[in-house]
Parts: sequence; structure tokens; C-alpha cells
Amino acid sequence: MLDRLLDLSTNFGIDTLLLLPVLIALEAVLSADNAIALAAIAQGLGSEKQQQQALNIGLVAAFVLRMSLILTASWVLQFWQFEVAGAGYLLWLVYQHFTAAEDAAHHHHGPRFASVWQAIPTIALTDLAFSLDSVTTAIALSRDVLVVLLGGTIGIITLRFMAQLFIRWLDEYEYLEDAGFITVAFVGIRLLLRVVNDSWVPPQWLMVGLIAAIFAWGFSKKTTPPTAADTGSTTESTDAESASLDSTPQLEPGQSAILTEPRQPAGIATAEGESQSVD
Repeated sequence: MLDRLLDLSTNFGIDTLLLLPVLIALEAVLSADNAIALAAIAQGLGSEKQQQQALNIGLVAAFVLRMSLILTASWVLQFWQFEVAGAGYLLWLVYQHFTAAEDAAHHHHGPRFASVWQAIPTIALTDLAFSLDSVTTAIALSRDVLVVLLGGTIGIITLRFMAQLFIRWLDEYEYLEDAGFITVAFVGIRLLLRVVNDSWVPPQWLMVGLIAAIFAWGFSKKTTPPTAADTGSTTESTDAESASLDSTPQLEPGQSAILTEPRQPAGIATAEGESQSVD
């Protein structure tokens, strides 16, 4: 889609620069599924600083891989195995997401990483798998490698800022992470359809419409934070338990903890029906 717009320009000068805002907006829409997958991966790290480092270094590696893919795309397109591998990887991410246990604290389904360097290869490979769909389509549409390189560069820059936004939004919207991985499944299926029969691949406008509709559902409900009433009831319950413990009689040192049976008052009949006498 980006390359169709750039092909409208008669030169690679002022006309192309005027189209840059449109390119950035389109890249933001088309990279949304990629960005949410990377944000979910980055959430597998414990701190915000680690998430930032993983995204920065991981996307630098992803940029190198994407540029390499663009420059070798004419060779890559000759081997359908690359697209099958990319589709398999994306569908594996989707399966892993929907079968993993949810982190109750952060509503996170993805894997946990012990260090930044464990997350970086996953981020770079995920972007490469998405690039197999976008870059091969761009090469098929445009004969100008510089145009495709520009689109890939804009895509990486846009992806970095969008992933940061999605890290925050994933904690704010309940369905957003599921919506993102549904669109990841669409990309994986699209890659497989391209291998089986290229005529079965849905058009780009349909993909954009589906992504927009699913993300509208993803943003439809915010997560419900704990209410003040719930917090107050929990506090009252804790206070009541503490008061109960405080009211328990304390034993003096050396005092026996054996409870004695209470004596019957004088004149009260016993279980055998006999009356106790007073001495």
C-alpha cells in the first residue's frame, strides 16, 4: 500500500516528502499487530527499564534483519519455505498466548524472561516474521528498492513508538492483548495462503478493515481497578481478625493451658437427673 502511493510520484524528491505524513499514518495502522506482539513480549520483563532496553536493542537488530531481507528479497521469494517458517512462527506465538496461564497482576499471557538478552532475539525474530509478509508484498508491487527501504525504515521507527504505547494500553484495556494476537493469526494465515495459492490471499484493504474492527473490540473495555469499597472491606476484615486475636486471653508464664470443666451451680440437676446438694 505504501508503495502504491509512492509510485504516484514522478520523482523521489519533493513529491515523496509531501507523502511522508500519509506514509507514517498508514504504517501505524499496518504495524499495529506487529507492535502489540512486541509489546506483549517486552512485558515479559520485570521492570520498565528492561522493557525499554529490550525494545531499543531488539528493534535495532530487527532493522538490520529487515534491511537484509529487502536487499535479498528477490532471492527469498524463490523459496516458499521462508514464508512457511514465518507463518509457523507467528501461529506458534498465537498458540502460546492463548494457552499460557494469565498473570493476574498484569493480565499477561506471554513468556517471562530472566534478562534483557533473552527477550531481544524473540523481538527481532518476531519482526522478521512479520516482515516476510510486508516486505515480500512491497517488492512485488514496487521496482524501486529505495522506496521499499524507506518504507521499511519508517515502519521500524513507527513500530518503536507504537510498541511503547501498547505496553501502557495492555494494562488499561482488558481485550487488547487478545485482539492483537488474533490479528497476528491473520498474518500467519495470510502467509500460508500465499504459499498454497496466491489468488486466495485477501486484498490489503480487507486486511486493514479486519485489523481496525478487531482493535475496536480490543479497546472496547477498560480493566476494572480495585474499588475503594473492596479495599475498605478487606481492611475491616483484617482489623476484625486482629481484634479477635487481641481479645484472646493471654496465659501467664508457667500457667497451664489445660482448660478445666466448669462446675455445675448448686441445686441444678445433673444429666442423671440427680440434684446436687449444698455442703
